[in-house]
Amino acid sequence: MIETKGLIQIFDQDIASEAVFHDMAEIFKALGDPTRLTILALLSTGEKCVNELADNLEVSQSGVSHQLRILRSMDIVRYRKEGREVFYSLADEHVQDILIRTVEHILHE
Repeated sequence: MIETKGLIQIFDQDIASEAVFHDMAEIFKALGDPTRLTILALLSTGEKCVNELADNLEVSQSGVSHQLRILRSMDIVRYRKEGREVFYSLADEHVQDILIRTVEHILHE
């Protein structure tokens, strides 16, 4: 369980943890944009198409697609095609856990 270990102990000492920290930093960069975080919050309720996301965000479809491309490249979201429509969802429960933990941290007194 991660809570009982320090972050360094999670990594196998034989693995170059510098690479892991680099990957972590890249994910934090991808999460460091309010529009992308809003997209993830919307996707936390279930899969959505680009049109739905654009309507909710009041952003152009191309703007949403650009943000989704970044999230997809980091394996934070995944997609599936149904005809011409593309539906996006969170990649896995870890993404939702990160979002929930972050909000809990912010709201914690």
